Amino acid sequence: MAIDESRTFRPINVALLTVSDTRGPDEDTSGDILAQRITDAGHTLVARSLLRDDIDAIEALLRQWMADPQVDAVISTGGTGLTGRDVMPEALDRVKDKEIPGFGELFRWVSYHTIGTSTVQSRALAVLAEATYLFALPGSNGAVKDGWDKILSEQLDSRNRPCNFVELMPRLREK
Repeated sequence: MAIDESRTFRPINVALLTVSDTRGPDEDTSGDILAQRITDAGHTLVARSLLRDDIDAIEALLRQWMADPQVDAVISTGGTGLTGRDVMPEALDRVKDKEIPGFGELFRWVSYHTIGTSTVQSRALAVLAEATYLFALPGSNGAVKDGWDKILSEQLDSRNRPCNFVELMPRLREK
């Protein structure tokens, strides 16, 4: 994996969702970390929202962003655990066209090196829905750093070799 400096960087438009019953905008440190990393990478943060763990509200917002041609990707933080209120994977299941299983697998492998076997409690995942990438990360600061720094920063960089999510975007609507 390497960034090919001879290729042109193509910024994408990202919507950011924090899912939490316990945090408000002032306590949304994982969302703040992601927002900063998204813009520092050269992408545009086109929307940001914080919702409680309510599957219907999450689904409605995801569908709104998926229908918006200005949103290329959605990154969420929170709601991926095992408790009864954690519903982000179920919300993604409602809207997905295709799963991206390698994302969750790689996230747990990366996370293992940070938190050991506790990573088995993560249901981090990614899907493709109506030509929009949807990535669900756990809500801890460490998890969003691992997810962005070790996976998404490269896969959302059009210069990443041998391949990346951005170069696929023009063909996502093909049948």
